[in-house]
Amino acid sequence: MWITISILALSAIFFVNGKIRSDLVALCSLVALLIFQILTPEEALSGFSSSVVIMMIGLFVVGGAIFQTGLARMISSHLLKFAGNSETKLFLLVILVTSAIGAFVSNTGTVALMLPIVVSLAVSAEISSSRLLMPLAFASSMGGMMTLIGTPPNLVIQDTLVSAGYESLSFFSFLPVGIVCVIVGIIVLMPLSKIFLSKRKKEEKNQSGKSLQELVNEYGLSTNLFRLQVKENSNLLGKTIIELDIRRKYELNILEVRRKDLSKHRFLKTITQKLADPDTKLNEGDILYVTGDFHKIKQFAEEHLLNLLDGHASEETNGNSLDFYDIGIAEIVLMPTSNLINRTVKEAGFRDKFNVNVLGIRRKREYLLQDLGNKSIHSGDVLLVQGTWGNIARLNKDENDWVVLGQPLAEAAKVTLDYKAPVAALIMLLMIAMMVFDFIPVAPVTAVMIAGILMVLTGCFRNVEAAYKTINWESIVLIAAMLPMSQALEKTGVSDFVSDSLVQGLGTYGPFALMAGIYFTTSLLTMFISNTATAVLLAPIALHSAVQIEASPVPFLFAVAVGASMCFASPFSTPPNALVMPAGQYTFMDYIKVGLPLQIIMGIVMVFVLPLLFPF
Repeated sequence: MWITISILALSAIFFVNGKIRSDLVALCSLVALLIFQILTPEEALSGFSSSVVIMMIGLFVVGGAIFQTGLARMISSHLLKFAGNSETKLFLLVILVTSAIGAFVSNTGTVALMLPIVVSLAVSAEISSSRLLMPLAFASSMGGMMTLIGTPPNLVIQDTLVSAGYESLSFFSFLPVGIVCVIVGIIVLMPLSKIFLSKRKKEEKNQSGKSLQELVNEYGLSTNLFRLQVKENSNLLGKTIIELDIRRKYELNILEVRRKDLSKHRFLKTITQKLADPDTKLNEGDILYVTGDFHKIKQFAEEHLLNLLDGHASEETNGNSLDFYDIGIAEIVLMPTSNLINRTVKEAGFRDKFNVNVLGIRRKREYLLQDLGNKSIHSGDVLLVQGTWGNIARLNKDENDWVVLGQPLAEAAKVTLDYKAPVAALIMLLMIAMMVFDFIPVAPVTAVMIAGILMVLTGCFRNVEAAYKTINWESIVLIAAMLPMSQALEKTGVSDFVSDSLVQGLGTYGPFALMAGIYFTTSLLTMFISNTATAVLLAPIALHSAVQIEASPVPFLFAVAVGASMCFASPFSTPPNALVMPAGQYTFMDYIKVGLPLQIIMGIVMVFVLPLLFPF
């Protein structure tokens, strides 16, 4: 027993210290339990197959897709209208909306749903997201206290009551308790988050160079950009780009060919971007993105029976900029020793060697955009190139002739696949429906797995690798490695020792003292083992204790449910706390500073409120 307590205590010390990564500390504690044969290998590794851990992985993917498709930005822009420019209103909005959703959706699912939205809200409102993310996690737990299905401990105490022959609780029996939790949370979190979380370092700005939109504006690409659609009777059908000879005849430049997918399935990829490759054959309905003089554009369209579209909007949105789903742009600066100096763009062979186009040349303060093929390259020139993101990445490998400015692939990761936002929204609603409605025979973890897979299959990510990158493995390993600790505490008798001491020590002091002891014991244990495991462990003890002193077991069981759910002083006590840890850049001490005072104040309030709502 004492070995287990020592391992737990050492882990807590290292967590608080923060000098060693939290996932490494958790793994070390797990290995220690194995070395001392407290747990078998099967028991120690059970956390990695836990439905909670698998669910967290799926929720990271779902949240990433909500980000990648721009759905989070769309929702946050609507929410921001209610908050205006007030940080206080925004804080209250996040707490209230999250609590309302948390009453019907699991707190883990609620945080996964709200996390990308709140981050977008913070960016739009120009405040640090760390001010809102920890309150978001806490609010999901507080909202879970409003209904029977809001959080697993609620179901645990319901089952304990029914099994002992008492009347079952109704769906909204928890509502008064949940409302009190939210009110206390708002009052306490508003000053604490402002003091301890607002002064954190702001999210790092992009130090990698100019954004894609800045490059578009600087080189005037959108100003001279026009779209031409190939009609069914056009004489360009079946011809290749090189056969058009558009540069020589019209002094125009085709940037890309955009075509709708031939697939009838709306859920599959719906837009294909193709670089204006010389061998690209034109089909009916293709949209050519062309830059050049408007009169030349008009002449080209009339001679080849092309439909001149509005040149300042994409076919899917009303924006006035290029889209960079598959094709991107980047700047490269020529080295003084480059072999390309004094050679023309055509002779440099960017198209043949790297399959990229040169869209413009920046020479000191001058921008060269016309007849680029015949322009000579000078030392110090900056070239704006266009190609697929893969081909732009290849440019980084040739550092003898040029240097790629900024980090184009990092910029590519920020490009939202906005035409997929409706698909992501539909999948998200489907996931919520499967988690909320009992008549759908699907477990929550299954619902999340289905949603995560659908997000990938329907193209809400560029590729599978992008989906994997959304998973924060530090949080996953932290939770998976700490879950078996509850088994170790039970096997070695630590849990029984605590509960027996509780009844013997406080039972003689009356119901208030006993309920307070049960509440704070539950709250303390939840800091180290899962809230569900704590509730399962202490619910029978609470019931037995109430019967012994001839009091109603209801307030005692509610003390277990609230104490297990209102645990804020540790990042691994509940999955929501762990989910927001990487996004908010929190340390273990941040949870102590903000969560511990809230946890203590919540406990004190509940000790006096619960007997008023549910008399002894």
